[in-house]
Amino acid sequence: MSAAVETLKDFGIENEVRIISAHRTPDLAADFARNAAANGIGVIIAGAGGAAHLGGVIAAMTNVPVIGVPIRTQTMGGLDSLLSIVQMPSGIPVATMAIDGAKNAALYAVAILALSDRELAAKLEEFRRKQTQKVLETTID
Repeated sequence: MSAAVETLKDFGIENEVRIISAHRTPDLAADFARNAAANGIGVIIAGAGGAAHLGGVIAAMTNVPVIGVPIRTQTMGGLDSLLSIVQMPSGIPVATMAIDGAKNAALYAVAILALSDRELAAKLEEFRRKQTQKVLETTID
């Protein structure tokens, strides 16, 4: 998940990192989710492995957009995590990234927040412009 933190920092987005388990700290998960909007949180990125219920549990208790990041596991290489996150019941969506897709989760969060922040939207536009330019300048020797 460190790639998400670094990407958010690169965009100047203040973020809070919490270690929460849907199964081992359910009261903490519920408290965090229920108070997220009131605490000024605009998007939640939830990384989880194995059963990977964290994003879904949080999404069930808040209207703040939740992005799930399946974490690679030894048992199934993260496929278990991916399927747990992507198969949410109708009405409780969790945007789901690729296995270990923390950077894309952060970029998706940036895109959501940029909808109401012109300065952030300009930063995202510049990021994408540079990304495109890098590809155009790539050569094969």
